[in-house]
Amino acid sequence: MRIRPATADDVSLIHHFIRELARYEKLEHEVQTTDEFLRETLFGEKRYAEVIFAEEDGRPVGFALFFHNYSTFLAQPGIYLEDLFVIPEARGKGYGKMLLAELARIAVERKCGRIDWAVLNWNQPAIDFYASIGAVPMTEWHVRRLMGDALHKLAATAPAP
Repeated sequence: MRIRPATADDVSLIHHFIRELARYEKLEHEVQTTDEFLRETLFGEKRYAEVIFAEEDGRPVGFALFFHNYSTFLAQPGIYLEDLFVIPEARGKGYGKMLLAELARIAVERKCGRIDWAVLNWNQPAIDFYASIGAVPMTEWHVRRLMGDALHKLAATAPAP
């Protein structure tokens, strides 16, 4: 077992894991990314997110994709975990916990105050796993998303810079 950071050579593998996660979440129809977009946004001039892999005997069996956010209440950076996925045949061996432990180590090293993420309400195995490591649900918050036509429509109302 080992954890390693992704490199630009891993773009196709990252894309594969994103598709596998989407398939598991029954959201594969929403995946629009390409290797080229991933290369540009993860390894280009401006890097928007980072990826780490869990490996078993040199074979990638899981990944986590994350980026920094900021808490005004803590006046500290945080980490947002966008994706966490372990292949079905490697589940129950500790890879998910290992990925989260590495993410926690990175957060502490970078003086982050917290790690946040979302989990689908039907994904009870993940909910139970997160509870087992001490993660608490944020029941007083509702997640909202602005994208697609609604995002562009609102952007068009912004004052000129």
